[in-house]
Order: sequence, then C-alpha cells, then structure tokens
Amino acid sequence: MNDTAPVLSVVIPVYNEEAVLPALFERLYPALDALERPYEVLFVNDGSRDRSVAMLREQYQRRPAQTRVILLQVNFGQHAAILAGFERSRGRYVVTLDADLQNPPEEVAKLLAKLEEGHDYVGTWRANRQDLWWRRAASKIVNAIRERATPIKMADHGCMLRGYGRQVIDTINATRENVTFIPALASIYASNPVEIQVKHDERVAGTSKYSLYRLIRLSFDLMTGFSTVPLQLFSLVGLVLSGLSGALVLYMLVRRVIVGPEVDGVFTLFAIVFFLLAITLFGIGLLGEYIGRIYVQVRQRPRYIIGAVLEQAPPPARPE
Repeated sequence: MNDTAPVLSVVIPVYNEEAVLPALFERLYPALDALERPYEVLFVNDGSRDRSVAMLREQYQRRPAQTRVILLQVNFGQHAAILAGFERSRGRYVVTLDADLQNPPEEVAKLLAKLEEGHDYVGTWRANRQDLWWRRAASKIVNAIRERATPIKMADHGCMLRGYGRQVIDTINATRENVTFIPALASIYASNPVEIQVKHDERVAGTSKYSLYRLIRLSFDLMTGFSTVPLQLFSLVGLVLSGLSGALVLYMLVRRVIVGPEVDGVFTLFAIVFFLLAITLFGIGLLGEYIGRIYVQVRQRPRYIIGAVLEQAPPPARPE
C-alpha cells in the first residue's frame, strides 16, 4: 500500500436501487467530506436490472477521484458483492454500508472514530429499528439461537453498517469459503473488537431485497457455517428418542403377553410414528445443509465474476 492510499474505504453493494441512489449520493459524499480524511467509495453493482448501473456511471463521472464502481456480471448476493469490494479496497479502514439509507451515512464518523482508537472491528446494533414487526421478531429469535449454538457474539447480526481494520480485511480476503457471513468472520478474526449503537431509519424508497426465504437461508448459513452444534443436538435428540422408542416397544410386547392382542391405542401409535418420521426428515434436511455446504465448497467456483470496473488508475508509489 502506498502513501497516497485513502484512509477510509466505504463499500456499498447495490442491487436494483435506482429509487434511492439520488438520495444516497446527496447525503453520502457530504458526510464523508466532513471527515477530512482521504476516502474512496466502492459501489458494487450486484447484477441490477434497473437503471442503477447508469446512475453509478454518472456518479463516477461527477466524483471520479473518490468513486469506484465494480460491476458484477450477474447477481451473486450481498455478501459476495461485499467481498468483491473488500478485495479491491485500498483504505486503512473499511466500512460497509447498505444503499437503502436505513443506516444513515452520517453514522460512518462514529465507526471511523472507533477504528482510529485502535479497534480492528466495529460491530453495531440498530436503535429503534424501523423494520416490520415480523422482521424484528425473526431477528430476535435468530440472535437467541445463534448466541447458544455458535461462538459468535454480536448484538445484531442483521446490521451491515460495520467497520473493519486492514488486517481483518486481509484475513477475510484470504478466507476461501464460498458461503460465509462476513460480520461473523470479522468477530472471530478481530483481536480488539467493539460494538456500538447506530441510528436506523425507514427506507427512503424501494423495497427490501431480503425476503423471508432469504432471511431463513441466511440463518441456516450462519448456524451451519460456524458451528456443529445443530448436528450434535440432533444426535442427542436421536439418542433420547431411540431410548424412548425401545422402551415403548418393550412395553407393547409385555402388554401383548399379559393382556393379549388389542387394537386400543392404534392411533396413538400412529401419532408417535408420524412424530418420529418428522424428526427423521428434519435430521435428513439438517445433514443436507452440511453436505450442501461441502458440495458448494469442493466445486471451487468463483464467488463472483467482475464484468467491469470504473476507476482512476492509482498514482505511483512514492520512492522510499
């Protein structure tokens, strides 16, 4: 890294955000200019199908010295887009920010202050969340499960406004997992992490790109990617149910000898069988999650493909 590298890199994934980009541009650059630090903004277009690409090109032409645009060939997902930004970032510190303005750009100053104090990872939690009630409820449930099932400790895994030191960024870039959760990796790799509270506003325009299904998928990735506790719990449940089933069979045999053949309790047995089948199917699905992760990993396909990059060539490094 040369002496002219920016102090701060802000990585922003963009997917079909034409409705909110003008407001983002209007607020982002003044907030970063006020920091009085050299900075760069890396917009990573994640296969948008609206006018987002054209608008990013126009913004690059307006502020070429501080703006870089990475165009992915297709939609690879938010975390892949962020990783693409990480690998091309030049700043000593990196902050990730969603394009929807639910996390105000003015909050970046708080994260930069903590990074400059010596923290190598700044996690966040959202004050007065402006999401729908079911998203808040689902987040609380997932947070509670994650706290008990994984070694990851974070107050709010759904907030992407986070700060990273260069060493943590380099370590994440060296991690070759195809399916991962970036804040969780950072919390593991950081030697001096901290968490702070940040503001949370309503979406300025557009709609959330995270459906209920994608939130569930993210939760499964978080659980199966950082812990084997779900498998261990299922093994324990299987052991307990096997013991209970064996006891039930023994009871039925003894009852048949003492009382004789009978049809009483047949439907109860059906209910027990259906319950055991449901547990078995859940276990097969859980195993499938882990096997699926292995399948994705061993194929070693690229996590993303960059179609083009809009940026000025960096100046040459100063001689020693």
